[in-house]
Formats: sequence, C-alpha cells, structure tokens
Amino acid sequence: METFLIKAVQLIAAFGILILVHEFGHYIFARMFGIWVEKFYLFFDPWFKICSFNKGKTPVEGEKLSWRNTEYGVGWLPLGGYCKIAGMIDESMDTEQMKQPAKPWEFRSKPAWQRLLVMIGGVLFNFILAIIIYAGIAFTWGDQYIEYTDATYGMQFCDAAHNLGFVDGDILLEADGKPLSAADFDLLKFLEAKQITVLRNGKRTDIAIPDGSVLKVNDAMKDAKSDFGFMTYRLPIVVADLVAGEAAEKAGMKKGDKVLTVNGADAQTWEKFTAELNRNAGKKVEITSLATTGDTTRVDLTVSEAGKIGIMLTPLTDVYKTNTINYTLLESVPRGIELGVDKLTAYVSQLKYVFTKEGAQNLGGFGAIGDMFPEQWSWYQFWVITAFISVALAFMNILPIPALDGGHVLFLLYEIITRRQPGEKFLEYAQMTGLFLLIALLLYANGNDIYRFFIK
Repeated sequence: METFLIKAVQLIAAFGILILVHEFGHYIFARMFGIWVEKFYLFFDPWFKICSFNKGKTPVEGEKLSWRNTEYGVGWLPLGGYCKIAGMIDESMDTEQMKQPAKPWEFRSKPAWQRLLVMIGGVLFNFILAIIIYAGIAFTWGDQYIEYTDATYGMQFCDAAHNLGFVDGDILLEADGKPLSAADFDLLKFLEAKQITVLRNGKRTDIAIPDGSVLKVNDAMKDAKSDFGFMTYRLPIVVADLVAGEAAEKAGMKKGDKVLTVNGADAQTWEKFTAELNRNAGKKVEITSLATTGDTTRVDLTVSEAGKIGIMLTPLTDVYKTNTINYTLLESVPRGIELGVDKLTAYVSQLKYVFTKEGAQNLGGFGAIGDMFPEQWSWYQFWVITAFISVALAFMNILPIPALDGGHVLFLLYEIITRRQPGEKFLEYAQMTGLFLLIALLLYANGNDIYRFFIK
C-alpha cells in the first residue's frame, strides 16, 4: 500500500506540474492577444470543485482585460485540466456562446495566426519545460555512467534479452559495427540494430537481432515485470561493512572481502550470491572470499532464515570506474536541448509500433505511467520521468486529432492556406468525434492496465 501511495503521489505531482504549464501556455498567448480566458483550472471539476478564487469578471466593451477576468480553481478529478477560452469550440462544448454575435475579446474574432499561436502554446510550453528540466538535471547531477567495457563482470539480462541470445556476463561492445557507450545508450536504437557484438568469456560474439524485437521485448518485460528493465550491471559481492553481531562478523569476514563461492558454487555476483543464500537459508555454509591482501579465505557460518549473513555491499559506482560529465549553468542549456530533442525523436520513432497488434496490446494508461516512477522517492528519478512525460504530452497533443490541440492547429492551417474558415457545425461535430475517440482510447489503454494487473 505504501508503494502504491508513493507512486500515486509522484504521478499526481508530475501531472499537476505538466498540466499547469500546458494550460499556462494557452493562457499566456491568449492574454497577449487580448482574448478572454474565462476559466483556468488544474484538474477537471465535473459537478463540484475543490477550491476556486476570483469568480471571473465578464469583459466590458473598451475595457482592458486583466487576470481578474479569469476564474482560477482546482478540480477534484486529476485526469487533466483546462483553460476555457471565450469564443472557441473546445471540450466545454459551449455552443450557446457561439450563437451570440462575436465579441472583440473572443478567440473567433482574432486573426488566424494569433489563434494558431494560442493553440500551440500548450505544446510549446511543455517542450520548453522538458528542456528546462533536462538542463536542471544536467546542472545538478551531471551525467554519470559506467562504460560497458569497464564493467568487467558484464551485464545481467532479463528473460526477453536471454531469448534474443544474450547471456549473463556479456560485455556490450558494438551495434552494427559502431561502439556502444553507456553515455548515450538508447534501448530503442539498440534493439533496432541488426547485430550486437559482445565480449563473452574473452571472445567476441555476434548476436543477430530479429526484426520487430522492440515490441516483443517490451511485451515480455511487462509480463515478467523485470526489476531492472532490459539489463543492468552485474554487482560483484564486495563487503563494504559488517553488521555487528551477525553471522559474517562472527565468522571473521572483513571489509573489502570479495565473495567467490558459497558451498563451492559460483557466487561472485548479486543474483548468484542471493540465490545460494536463499537456497541454504537456515543452514551452515562455507564461503570463499578474496581478501584485500590477495589471499583466499574460507569461513563457515549459518545463513539466517531470511537468507542473510549480515554484510553491506560496496555500491556499483565504487566497484567500477565511474565517469561523470559535469555541466556549468551555460553548458547545461544546450545539454537540456539535446536531451529534449533526443527524447522527442525517440518517442516519435516509436509511433509506428502503435499501429501494430503488439503495439496496441502494449498501450498503457495511468497505471502504466504511474508504474514508471520508483517505489522510493527520488528527486532525480522524479524529474527524469516528469521531463519524459512532458515530451510525450507535447507530442501527443500536437497530433492532428479533433479535440486535441493538433486538431485545432490543423483547421487553423487549413484556414490560413485556403482563407476559408471551417463552419461552426463542422467544428462542433469534429470536436465531438475527437472527444469520443479520446475517451475510447483512454478506456482501452486503462483497460489494458487492468487486464495486465488482474488477469495477465
């Protein structure tokens, strides 16, 4: 329950930030062009609202618009938000207003190019937000990575990777003949390669990647619910500290000892070590280690019923050489732009998979998005995921689908090119059709989440 709450709080917090920024993009451009924004709401407020202030003052002919003309509030349904702009057909479907004569402060009274900027404002601000977040991440944390060739124990792979031919302990070398680096690793591009070259038991080995592996791997990883994704670095068992009074200390193990075997079985990496301890829970075992002096030591101890011996492990970044790229404030800006563009490009390239059977099955709703967040609060992970969702939100909103910003943009571009404005009835029907499609997609995506959680 605690894990669910932590993920839910992160999801709602991220959505709150992204919605505010998106709607503010519409709001600020509307205000720039003297368009009345009737309401500005975080989250939806059907039937009732959590709070609101400034009831919103209807403009008077000749009076300059100000922030006081807008009602601001917070709804109770955290599925989105809205910026109700006077004189346009949007999700509010306020057709009665459209029957009245156009007022100078209404959306429909403004030139097409101004209306176009109002509509792309939300998407633009979401993408700018992603760049700002990525720049902030680069400035605060920099880029830390361990080169694959420096990870001498290789990688631990998920079952889907095993099915492609990867073996635990493989060290990544090349993709289609080009060197692989952890500094700019992209799983999508990795799985779209024709051939991956690894170092296996000291020998170069080529692995052929079949077409369509992206979706198959993604689907298999969701089913298996892998704790580490496609792959992770293998962690050698190096003792960082010992718990006072526990089995390892009593047996004479020392800080810096590197575990080699448990009862003669290879236990040099985390997954093998924990498997052996769990297999021998409550039993006496012999542990062979390599001491800091270079000597091999052997100790006998009893594993607890929980599969523990009372040691704390040396972190991965202290075992392998860690590379850090630090950025100044000025350097972090182009890095933020680079990351934003890279994420957008990668996201767009995945769109082609949505229109396949496997892609449709992999669609996820709020549950899938919430599951992206870690089980423990991490500001770094929170901002990384929030930035990615901001990129995804910007792209999805600009798609030329009625009811989305991109639908309005499409009709405005048509008006600019043909100098003819689509009829209001046509826009109403298009908006209703778009809303129907979006609701259907929302139900389908969240239905997939429910199916995967309770049935699959």
